[in-house]
Amino acid sequence: MIIDVHGHVSAPPSLMAYQGGLIAARGAHGKGGTGATLEQVRDSHNRPLPNWDNKSHIEHIDMAGIDRQLLSPRPFTLIHSEEPASIVKWFCEETNDIIKLAVDAFPDRFRGICGLPQSKDTTPDQWVAELRRCVTELGFVGGMLNPDPMEGLYPPVPAMGQRWWYPIYEAACELDVPLLIHPASCRPPARENYSLHFITEETINLVDLVNSSVYQDFPTLKIVFCHGGGAVPYQVGRLNAMGRSHSSNALFVDRLRNVYFDACLYSKEGLELLFKTVGPDRCLFGTERPGTGTSINPATGKYYDDIAEVVESVDFLSAEDKAGIFEGNLRKLYKLESW
Repeated sequence: MIIDVHGHVSAPPSLMAYQGGLIAARGAHGKGGTGATLEQVRDSHNRPLPNWDNKSHIEHIDMAGIDRQLLSPRPFTLIHSEEPASIVKWFCEETNDIIKLAVDAFPDRFRGICGLPQSKDTTPDQWVAELRRCVTELGFVGGMLNPDPMEGLYPPVPAMGQRWWYPIYEAACELDVPLLIHPASCRPPARENYSLHFITEETINLVDLVNSSVYQDFPTLKIVFCHGGGAVPYQVGRLNAMGRSHSSNALFVDRLRNVYFDACLYSKEGLELLFKTVGPDRCLFGTERPGTGTSINPATGKYYDDIAEVVESVDFLSAEDKAGIFEGNLRKLYKLESW
């Protein structure tokens, strides 16, 4: 079986219409909602998607050999840097409710990972209630955390190794759920687009986290970095050289093994480097499909996010390694042994 840790909900059009109304009125009309039904959310995952070859979400994961998928919000839509903070919170809650409908519509295919109401004007202690609601009331198996709720605006929040983040770490440990680290949008005048912002923020925050005392303070904390950890595997030699003063006396590359990584990388060379750097036992299968990689690679005639067959082709991985990447590591981390 193949389980994908990195899927994003294909919401009905009413969700983005709802977002537009919130931003236009700046919350003056109250929370409201989409009124989305289970049938509408089922249809939104079965309808053809013009951006992705007119194939549906379900068709795409079937084509990729994905049996099951953890669904989170599409990060760049989460309006973390909009004002006031109330509309950020309301939109996040509505998105999580739609993910719950998707899980109810496809219980054998999906489980939920919640977004958090991360406004640039709020702090982690104010995000905890939504994590608790989604885990204890909606049955979600984890949360998604954006390391830059400022979305590129100044001043940046502290990086993830700092005590500023501790309330959300405390809650995740208490609930015993992983946090999936996935940046969101990036606003002008930033030089990068949102996709490059993902890589930049993952790199900055993974380095800060691994070089901090977070795992000494929270030894049971479970964190998964998306997109293979940004640029970190490629720069691990430099980071080893820089990290010699850490209190553990362990090399940076060894401390990386406190963290988990998804395999949402669209080249065999990148995947092989990730597996060699952090170990296959710290990697979870991920595609983001349908998403950025759902386009045809002209060199192969296949989708960039046909990652399963790439993993299968890596000759230094054992059958046990591959089984762990495809499902075993995720089942253990997310407590999904019986799903």
